Amino acid sequence: MATASPAKTTTPAAPAKGAAPAVDVSLPSRREFLYYIWGASIVLLLGQATAGIVWFALPRFKEGTFGGVFKFDPTRIPETPGAAPISEPIGRFWVSHTDEGVLALYAVCTHLGCLPKWVDTNGRFECPCHGSKYRLDGSWIEGPAPRGMDRFSTTLVFSDGSTASTNEAGAAIPLNGRTTADIVEVQINTGNRILLPPHA
Repeated sequence: MATASPAKTTTPAAPAKGAAPAVDVSLPSRREFLYYIWGASIVLLLGQATAGIVWFALPRFKEGTFGGVFKFDPTRIPETPGAAPISEPIGRFWVSHTDEGVLALYAVCTHLGCLPKWVDTNGRFECPCHGSKYRLDGSWIEGPAPRGMDRFSTTLVFSDGSTASTNEAGAAIPLNGRTTADIVEVQINTGNRILLPPHA
C-alpha cells in the first residue's frame, strides 16, 4: 500500500533587494473615462476658439493698404517748399513739403472726422463740416478742432543710401540741402499715427 507523501507548501518569494514593490493599479471606471474625454474636448474647443479670436482680432495690413506701409512715389512730392500738398486718397493722407521738410498728414479732421480739403486760394486746409482750418504743415489755425492734423510716421530713402525718418513728435523730415530729386523712396506707415499736442 502506497503511502501519501506530505503536501509541499510554497512560500512566496521575497522581492529582490532594491526592486520596487508591486503596486495594484486599477483602471478608470467608465464614468471617469467619460469625464476625462469631456474635459479634454472642452479644453481643445476653448483653445481653438481663443486662437481663432486672436487670429481675427489682431490687425494684419498688407503693404499699400490703409493701416500698413505705403510706398509713395517720390516724384509726386511737391518740389518747392510751400507748394500745394499732394493727396493720396487710398492711404488717407496728404504729403506736404514745408520750409521745415517733408511730412505726411492724416487726411481726417481732428474734430469730428470730416475730410479737410486744401484750398489753393487761401493756402490752407479747410474742413467743410465745422470750419476748422490748418496750415500746410497741419498745424491748427482756428475752428473747433482740438489740435492740428495728425501725422504719419515717414521714412525717406535718398540716392546716396542714407535714410531719414519722422521723430516721435512728428516733425517734418528736413532735407538738409538735398532736393526732392534726391529722394528715391518714400515709406509712409499709416499704422503709426502721431498726434500733435492740443492747442492752447
